[in-house]
Amino acid sequence: MILQNGDCLSEMKKIKSESIDLILTDPPYNLGLFMSKRQTNLKKMRDNFFGSAGWDDLDTEEWTEMMEHFFEESKRVLKIGGTLLIFMSVIKVETIIKIAAKYGFYYKTTGIWHKTNPMPRNMNLHFVNSNECWIYFIKDKKTGVFNNVGLELDYIESSVTPKAEKRHGAHPTQKPVFIMKHFIELLTNEGGTVLDPFMGSGTTAVASVLTHRKFIGIELSEEYYEVSKKRVEEVYEKTLFGS
Repeated sequence: MILQNGDCLSEMKKIKSESIDLILTDPPYNLGLFMSKRQTNLKKMRDNFFGSAGWDDLDTEEWTEMMEHFFEESKRVLKIGGTLLIFMSVIKVETIIKIAAKYGFYYKTTGIWHKTNPMPRNMNLHFVNSNECWIYFIKDKKTGVFNNVGLELDYIESSVTPKAEKRHGAHPTQKPVFIMKHFIELLTNEGGTVLDPFMGSGTTAVASVLTHRKFIGIELSEEYYEVSKKRVEEVYEKTLFGS
C-alpha cells in the first residue's frame, strides 16, 4: 500500500513501467467553471460543492492537456492487457475516448453508475441527475481480466456514499466503497496492483485492502490525503482485529 501526496503526473513518473494491473480513478470532470455559471441550488445544499471547490476549475485547454499527459503515463505504467476504468461526465466521453485512442487504449464500453437515492436539485426546472458515466479501456489488446460470475451489465446501481464512509472527512464527489470494490474484483485478480492517481478521500484504497489487492494512490490535496490515510488505517485495523 503506497499513498502519495503530490501531483499525479509527477508521481506517476516514479512508478515502474508495466507494473499496474488496473487504473481505477475519478479525475476532475472539467465542469467547475461550467457549473458555477449555471442556475443551481447545489452550492446552497452542499458546502463542498465541486463547482466552487477550486480543484475542478481548469479551462478546457488546460484540462485536455492534463488528460493527455495522464493517458500517456497510464500507457507506460499499465501492463499489456491492463485495464483503465475512468469515471467521467457524459459530456466528456467523446473527448476522453479520442485522447485514449492516441495512446494505444482499446475502447471497450461506456457504462453508468445509477444512484438509487440521488440528491434533488431544482426539481421544478429539470430532471434530477441520478447517473454518472464510467469508461472502460484495455491497453494494447482487445480484452483483459474480466472475472464475470454471471450476467454483467453495463450499469451498476447503489446509493450515494453513506455517512459512515465520510466520518473522517467528505469529498464532494466521493464514490461508495461498494462501487470501487465491484470493479476491482471484476477487472483484477487477487494480489494484483491497482492505481488511483486522483485518489481523493481514498475509496479505491479502502476497496483494494478489502479485496486483497496491492494499491498505489496519489492525491494532490493534503486535506484529502490525510483523510485517505485515516480511512486506510481504520480498515487495516478492522481487518487485523475484526472490530
